[in-house]
Amino acid sequence: MNSKELAWRIRRHGVEMTHTSKGSHIGSILSVADIIAVLYTNILKYDIANIRWEERDRVILSKGHAGAAIYAALAECGFFDVEELKTHYANGSRLSGHVSHKGVPGVEFSTGSLGHGLPVGCGMAMAAKKNNQNHRVFVICGDGECDEGSVWEAALIAHHYRLDNLSVVIDNNKMQSLDFCENTIALEPFADKWEAFGWHVLDIDGHDHSALKNAYDTTCHNKDKPTVIIANTIKGKGISFMENNILWHYRTPQGEEYDAAVVELEGQRP
Repeated sequence: MNSKELAWRIRRHGVEMTHTSKGSHIGSILSVADIIAVLYTNILKYDIANIRWEERDRVILSKGHAGAAIYAALAECGFFDVEELKTHYANGSRLSGHVSHKGVPGVEFSTGSLGHGLPVGCGMAMAAKKNNQNHRVFVICGDGECDEGSVWEAALIAHHYRLDNLSVVIDNNKMQSLDFCENTIALEPFADKWEAFGWHVLDIDGHDHSALKNAYDTTCHNKDKPTVIIANTIKGKGISFMENNILWHYRTPQGEEYDAAVVELEGQRP
């Protein structure tokens, strides 16, 4: 499966999962789909036959509320049965609304409390260096999540210890919760902040699969400093009435809105 097909499937599953479970965050699921799809089809080292392989690359979805996107990618890549996605957010399901590693193959760390993923990613990258292991650590953050002080503490640590095996990808959809990021806590000049913290910075279109692949490839060759990819995205990408509409952070697709979303996505199938 190529990355464009996987991105489409992530979006299609995301609509179904949030519709059925009435669990929210479809806007974030749609914006991060391409970031995840390119990572799982073109970049990561993993072994379905040996999920706990020591040299597997590690992925942490720090913006855990978009967990359905990771679940969909893992299912489509063979970590567990695609049919299980239908249980998302149901009582007793292991596929919780915010991503959980408890019993879920392929999930490294449970997230949901924003700002936790990057500090843990730093620890994983540091441990890999101390143990002379060659795997990489990828942390996917939200832009609004970068309001958290723990993100910047981790950024300082990653630079200090020269964690060039660590990459952060920021789903920079410019919205958070109930408003635009700039109206909540202004992030700009965003790239300059990361550069000032000692990181190698790449600023790209987060829906351009070639740009994403090139950026990921670049992170694998950068030496002596960690890399951040600021992936500029559109919240709700792929469904016209959800795009750049803050309503769809928490709203779930139901009724005519669900029908319209399905029609749009079916028309985009690669």
